Amino acid sequence: MTDKHLTDPALIPPVPLPAPASGGPLVTAFGGILPGVAYTVVIAAAAYAIRQVPGMGLVSPLIIAIVIGMALHNIFGTAAIIKPGVKFALRRILRFAIVLLGLQLTFEQVRSVGVVGFSIVAFTLFATFFVTRWLGRAMGVDRQLSELIAAGTAICGASAVIATNTVTRGSDEDVAYAVACVTIFGSLSMLLMPALIPFTGFDAHAFGLWTGASIHEVAQVVAAAFQGGQQAGEFGTVAKLSRVMLLAPLVIGLGAAAVMRARGDKSAGHASPPMPWFVFGFIAMVMVASSGYVPPEVKMPVATTTTFLLAVALGAMGLETDMRKLRLKGVKPLLLGAAAWLFISVLSFILIKSFM
Repeated sequence: MTDKHLTDPALIPPVPLPAPASGGPLVTAFGGILPGVAYTVVIAAAAYAIRQVPGMGLVSPLIIAIVIGMALHNIFGTAAIIKPGVKFALRRILRFAIVLLGLQLTFEQVRSVGVVGFSIVAFTLFATFFVTRWLGRAMGVDRQLSELIAAGTAICGASAVIATNTVTRGSDEDVAYAVACVTIFGSLSMLLMPALIPFTGFDAHAFGLWTGASIHEVAQVVAAAFQGGQQAGEFGTVAKLSRVMLLAPLVIGLGAAAVMRARGDKSAGHASPPMPWFVFGFIAMVMVASSGYVPPEVKMPVATTTTFLLAVALGAMGLETDMRKLRLKGVKPLLLGAAAWLFISVLSFILIKSFM
């Protein structure tokens, strides 16, 4: 080889580059989300472990998970390597869990509540949602946060908050604030309603319906309703599950409203409006559960898996929540949550007294 070959760049042979270590786009994407997903799974597992502490069994693992996530994020921060998996948990895992939630519900449960009972549940739910949203606007609370507090109060607590946010598109701080509201006031109902049994004049059936129609979280309903006896507990649980079933039409309606707002807002450009297609998966699962082909030995592990996946999603939500931004929301949303809690409790009481 001549000196010219050594000095002329055009004549120097190229050095072969090493082959990529990844196994393709799919492996790369999976590896990108794995650390964050693993982190949120650990948070969910820790939430379940904390529930084993005496006195913590009545607290939903979803609530504990978001508190753990918020504590970790605001004390230690969230590493960049974790963030892709956290976002995956907030979107994909959350939607999959809501679809699975449909397997816990059947049309037979709705039928067992009765026409009058279901009408009370439905009217209370939709009245609470729209009155809370209107009251939030009157109080100067952001529309997104008002809708999340309204959904969490009217339907099923934290699960409804995170499902509704897929179309409401509030900030992570909005979600955390709404979850805090439904936790505080749902817990108050859980403690106060059993103490009020002697003063209500309700029989077991009516008391179960009152708890199922007004208390926020499923676990809170179970804890309160069974204080009125076995019959009250069973009916309260079924009434609450029939209320959860109404999550689907409400979220679909909010999605349709968001589509219309986006079409009317010329400044929105070509951004695609949110449409909760996963809710149709939820409805499909309700139909599957109602068919009678899902054996009980399958339903129990699916229900446990669903709650765990929702805890994973709430842990991820906590990892995205900045406490400084949360404090900036002020006290107005908390007052809105209190007003919504009083409204649903009193309205359902009056309707049960009048028609049951």
